[in-house]
Amino acid sequence: MYNIGDKVVYPMHGAGMIEAIEEREVLGETQAYYIMGLPIGGMKVMIPLTSEKQLGLRDVIDHEGARRVVSILEGEETRMSTNWNQRYRANMDKIKSGDVYCVAEVVRNLSIRERSKGLSTGERKMLDVARQILISEMVLAQDTTEEQVEAMLLRCME
Repeated sequence: MYNIGDKVVYPMHGAGMIEAIEEREVLGETQAYYIMGLPIGGMKVMIPLTSEKQLGLRDVIDHEGARRVVSILEGEETRMSTNWNQRYRANMDKIKSGDVYCVAEVVRNLSIRERSKGLSTGERKMLDVARQILISEMVLAQDTTEEQVEAMLLRCME
């Protein structure tokens, strides 16, 4: 169980902080929810306490994890399918996993592909989503700003 002030990651949404734990009635059923504030976009997310494990809620990475993310971003492109559908599904599965290292791979690989061959509209949107998820976690992991993380991403991708 998480407490108010804990930094957590909610797959497909990104990282944020537990701002409250409240009982709410949703669809006629009352249950306890984490109220999570996301630093990027100012969005609030309600997460049922009873579903935190199934939804993949996890702690934000530490400084060592952030260094590992940077090394992944600076690494070489991994082999991806040449078939757009297969590549899209594989990348979406990595993002949905909630694993920050898999998300970093998606950001790296799609960024490299964008520079060399360009991306379709769908893959461009996927890259934007993956970048936002990655940035939100790195902001909290490194206790820094969105702008500083974006600058770091650009340096890593050169």
